Amino acid sequence: MKDLSLPPALPQLLLPWYRANARDLPWRRTRDPYAIWLSEIMLQQTRVEAVVTYYLRFLEALPAIRNLAEADDEKLLKLWEGLGYYTRARNLKKAAQKIMAEHGGVFPDTYQEILALPGIGPYTAGAIASIAFELPRPAVDGNVLRVIARLKALKENVDVPTVRKNIERSLAGVYPAEGRGDFTQALMELGAVVCLPNGLPKCKICPLAPLCAARKENTVLQYPVRSVKKSRRAEQRTVLLMVHKGRTAICKRGGAGLLSSLWEFPNVEGKLSKAEVLALADDFGAGPHEIERCGEKKHVFTHIEWRMTVWRVECDCMPPGFQWATQEELASKYALPTAFKICLS
Repeated sequence: MKDLSLPPALPQLLLPWYRANARDLPWRRTRDPYAIWLSEIMLQQTRVEAVVTYYLRFLEALPAIRNLAEADDEKLLKLWEGLGYYTRARNLKKAAQKIMAEHGGVFPDTYQEILALPGIGPYTAGAIASIAFELPRPAVDGNVLRVIARLKALKENVDVPTVRKNIERSLAGVYPAEGRGDFTQALMELGAVVCLPNGLPKCKICPLAPLCAARKENTVLQYPVRSVKKSRRAEQRTVLLMVHKGRTAICKRGGAGLLSSLWEFPNVEGKLSKAEVLALADDFGAGPHEIERCGEKKHVFTHIEWRMTVWRVECDCMPPGFQWATQEELASKYALPTAFKICLS
């Protein structure tokens, strides 16, 4: 494997740039490990711009680890509604309960103890350890992988675990004696706003440009080398908005698989005809008497794309087996995944 020794001057180049140019984000105004942990979990697979509102609302509702550990599941999932990947929220609560039980409610301050918490992997543990506790622990995400791969013109596949571990070790070797949290965030920030993917890197303003091997070779867009992503599987579904006197039928999904244990509108695989939708609502015992096709919706998951045909069905009664929610309850009480929430628009 290519030598991955990194220039010792990395912190001296990155830290002044970061402190002069970093975006003003609410989680950067604190060293509270709970708040930093929350931000890192929310930022996984979610754009920064989308996270800010969720982050502030979540901390207002659950301002401390104890509040999170004791939170009602419905309240927790409602606070998470729209962020997706709901397992992240459930693991937050499990981790908070472990902190209460094993650490007296105090967030652990060693890398290994942080890594042992549910839902926390090496990246998140490194981010919390360095940002909250100033430990020399890298947090290697996609942005950081891209920066290092270009800096070193790294021809190895960065998705290979041994390559990623080598990058982590190399970065740990150049952590400064002071400003370790800022150094971690500087690497993230550089990848987020300067060393961009898809033909957009801003090399002219990059503080690492003098050291960048890919820039010298004019091969920046060749890096990082990554595995080819599998194509998404398309799945057709039919969604029923069954309504009776202003109340809409919802039900809970099963406890395993995609969107497990979350609320949903009644739905089935396949693209049903009008007659088939009426028959299905009748089988539910809802007494359908009026039906309207509301159009097509699409929602993209990591590996699956749902193509949904949505029908509004006016019903004569509210059979058991469903929760019949008002519009206000749908907005404030029940957590509907985005895949189903878009069916209301």
